[in-house]
Amino acid sequence: MSAFIQTQQLAATALPTPIPAMAEHAQASSRTPLMCLFLCLLLLSSPRRRATSMYLDAAHDRDTFSGGQARRILPGGRMPESLSVLSRNSSSNSTGAGAAFCRLLSLQILDLSNNQLTGELPDCWWNLQALQFMDLSNNSFSGEIPMAKPTSHNCSLESLHLAGNSFTGVFPPVLEGCDSLATLDIGNNRFFGAIPPWIGSQVPSLRILSFRSNNFTGQIPPELSLLAHLQLLDMASNSLTGPIPVALGNLTSMRHPEIVSSLASLDGSNYQDRIDIIWKGQELIFQRTIRLLTGIDLSGNALSDCIPQELTNLQGLRFLNLSRNHLSCGIPTDIGSLKLLESLDLSCNQLSGPIPQSISTLSTLSTFNISNNHLAGKIPTGSQIQTLDDPSIYSNNYGLCGLPLDVPCANTSLASDETKAQGVDQWLCYSVIAGVVFGFWLWFGMLFTIEAWRSALLLYVDAMQCKMMQNVSRIDQFLSKRNDDKYL
Repeated sequence: MSAFIQTQQLAATALPTPIPAMAEHAQASSRTPLMCLFLCLLLLSSPRRRATSMYLDAAHDRDTFSGGQARRILPGGRMPESLSVLSRNSSSNSTGAGAAFCRLLSLQILDLSNNQLTGELPDCWWNLQALQFMDLSNNSFSGEIPMAKPTSHNCSLESLHLAGNSFTGVFPPVLEGCDSLATLDIGNNRFFGAIPPWIGSQVPSLRILSFRSNNFTGQIPPELSLLAHLQLLDMASNSLTGPIPVALGNLTSMRHPEIVSSLASLDGSNYQDRIDIIWKGQELIFQRTIRLLTGIDLSGNALSDCIPQELTNLQGLRFLNLSRNHLSCGIPTDIGSLKLLESLDLSCNQLSGPIPQSISTLSTLSTFNISNNHLAGKIPTGSQIQTLDDPSIYSNNYGLCGLPLDVPCANTSLASDETKAQGVDQWLCYSVIAGVVFGFWLWFGMLFTIEAWRSALLLYVDAMQCKMMQNVSRIDQFLSKRNDDKYL
């Protein structure tokens, strides 16, 4: 604005003194093109001649963007190729996002979130070599993510947000080789298929990885443990199967999290990275404190087998959600080593056994849920866990007792002792029967293998037979005499 004012002042000083009306009108008409040319040259020569940013704000410039076309930005409806920031938020009239932006070769930040944009993404979008931040979330885009031309694709993305659309297809292969990509949020779409193992090696800078609410199937690839900077893994509400990889216990940034209060802005602009997650049961957006957020959410899948003990090595975790799966075995005994844990949800599984006493040492735990399992025993007591006095977090575990439940542990202990006693008696009976059978066959086998024992046994049997026959003959003689007695 100051440059424009200075231009007007310079132009005013360059005008000649007034002349008669007829001549003035003729000269003014001839000077108009020259003055416009002079103004354009002066503006181009000013320090601010290059456009560095532009915001298409819905409240002030509604007619600048409509139907995927840029209007009235430069004469002739053209966009400046030096444009580096393009934002259009909270629109109500946008219907598409055409290929007009593909000519913005210097575009670094593109934010078209929270609109009503529809259609598919054009192939040329990946030709924006300088693009670092791309947010298309919460629109109505559909179709598959287009592939880029191998000869021209040079991925410079640092943050990609595609959540809240209707994208389909497999995990976007165009992201393979995006070495600088730190944030990837493709949640709440219709992606399907297996999670590719190459994410661990081909996208090494990932810090935030969100796949939630899609249709991904198969097992979680152990190669994700290669992401040394990963601090947030959200795969909730998919159809993943198999066990939780033991290798996830090696995630470096979750074992030793970086203590950084906020993320630096992108290219000096006001844009900061952000992520939308379920935190303590509420959907929240984290921005300035995003690097303080470390956690894993694998809820709402079909994961099975035991919870790996190695997950307790991730001492930087602030939340862990494994609910609504088919996990079995018990809760890891070293769960208390997660000293920073604020939220733990293991509900709706098939966990059994007692609640580890170490869980009472989690001084920061404020959200806890182990309902709908097969846990048994006394609920641990401690300084922090005693503040979690909602009985519903322990519900549908018929073997649990103690506060905050109304089940006294005395009866449960007695019943447990009786069950143990019955088990001991049963095992004793089985042992006696097995011993008798084993002893009989051992004696019988030795009898047939040792000749002296066999001869002695046969002689003993013969002697017993002779005695029995003598007794039988005596009884027979006695009975025959009685039959011959005429007086009877």
